[in-house]
Amino acid sequence: MDNETCNSLADVRAQIDRIDGQMVKLIAERSGYVSLAARFKSRREEVVDRERIEKVVAAARSLAAELGLEPDLVEQVFRAMIDRFVAFEFREFDRIHGAPAASGDAE
Repeated sequence: MDNETCNSLADVRAQIDRIDGQMVKLIAERSGYVSLAARFKSRREEVVDRERIEKVVAAARSLAAELGLEPDLVEQVFRAMIDRFVAFEFREFDRIHGAPAASGDAE
C-alpha cells in the first residue's frame, strides 16, 4: 500500500503499525550485531567510538536528505538510538568479558 491508497485514518494507522513492526525487527537484528561487536573489543573504552558514531549519523543525515526527510529529525532519532545501544553494548561487554559494571556508563 502506498500513501495514495490510504483512504482513512485507520488505513494510515495500519501502515504505521506495519512499519513499526518492521522497525522493531530491524532493531532486534541491529542488537545482535551490537552484541557481537562487544565480543571483538578487548577493552571497555573501545565500546564508545566517537568517530564511528559521527560517520553513522552523517550517513543517516545524507540518506534522509536524499529521501526528502528532515535530516535533523533523523539525526535526533539516530543519536537517541545510538546512546541506548552504547549502554547495551557496555552491558554486553561486561557480560561477555566478565568486567564489573562501572557507574556513569552512558546509561
